[in-house]
Amino acid sequence: MGAADMTDRAMGALIGGALGDALGMPTQLLSPARIAELYGHVEDFVAPAADHPVSKGLPEGAITDDTEQALLLGRILVSSGERFDHGRWVNALLDWERDVKARGSYDLLGPSTKRAIDAINEGVPAEEAGRGGDTNGAAMRIAPVGIMMLPEPLDVLVAKVAETCRATHNTSIAIASAAAVAAAVSLGVSGGDWRAASGHAVAAARLGAALGHWATGGDIAARILWAQELVRGKAENDAIRLIVDLVGTGVASQESVPAAFAVLEVAQGDAWQAAVIAANLGGDTDTIGAIAAGMAGACSGLSELPQDRIARLTGIDLAEVRTLASDLVTARTAKAGSGKEAAA
Repeated sequence: MGAADMTDRAMGALIGGALGDALGMPTQLLSPARIAELYGHVEDFVAPAADHPVSKGLPEGAITDDTEQALLLGRILVSSGERFDHGRWVNALLDWERDVKARGSYDLLGPSTKRAIDAINEGVPAEEAGRGGDTNGAAMRIAPVGIMMLPEPLDVLVAKVAETCRATHNTSIAIASAAAVAAAVSLGVSGGDWRAASGHAVAAARLGAALGHWATGGDIAARILWAQELVRGKAENDAIRLIVDLVGTGVASQESVPAAFAVLEVAQGDAWQAAVIAANLGGDTDTIGAIAAGMAGACSGLSELPQDRIARLTGIDLAEVRTLASDLVTARTAKAGSGKEAAA
């Protein structure tokens, strides 16, 4: 694929993620029953309830921490070069949290990231600070790694994922989850469809599970396969019930990440449809939506996303996202060039 096509798919990943994030913003933390009571079936951007615990005051179509942290990680990746700069990343997260507090946001750093940063501030080395991080914060913001890294060699991609997880999510379960999402995005940017991306994700999750500190929880690769099989061929409402009741929609990696792959299956790779399904699940809707729609967007490209909905996103600068996508693709292309030279 040419650089323009890859940049379109890179934009598809980042903007698809933003669509899923914004659509799920008002329904996050709510039960499916409460979502139905407030909105019926969410099919477009809606405003959060006035008493929403984290989204109150945000306008409809607003992005949250999922998209902001993904873009932040992307910028750190571009500026870090070959060796990921943990210090700069941790400081960027702290600056980000200060900024969102100043904006009056209630959607702050997640539990694993917050715990790790507190530990680092107390002098704990980055390698040790993330040893308890097993929630989905790494997976929710990992798309830029998938854009920058080639899908093969897969162990190199997974090693880069693990490197970016070290300070906050240095556990087998979080690395496996983030590796799955990054691998799906990476294959999409190379031109792969969502089914091939799902298979690549499972292989990456198996490799990622051997890295970091071991954490208890269902095997991510096995749960992705199971979750997709569970909903395959099911009507949307039945699939939603199965995801809610059996897969789970909480912040635990072993729930929300397989749930995102199940959503991708039900949506048949359509990014907007993935965002809609995720928004109606309840629980961690914005993160599940960001992951599922981001993977779908990587496999279809920006040109296949609903342009009218993109125009209604708030809190995101599309020109800045395009520059970041282009920079990440340039880094990816350089890696492809150096690989060819090494092979020659």
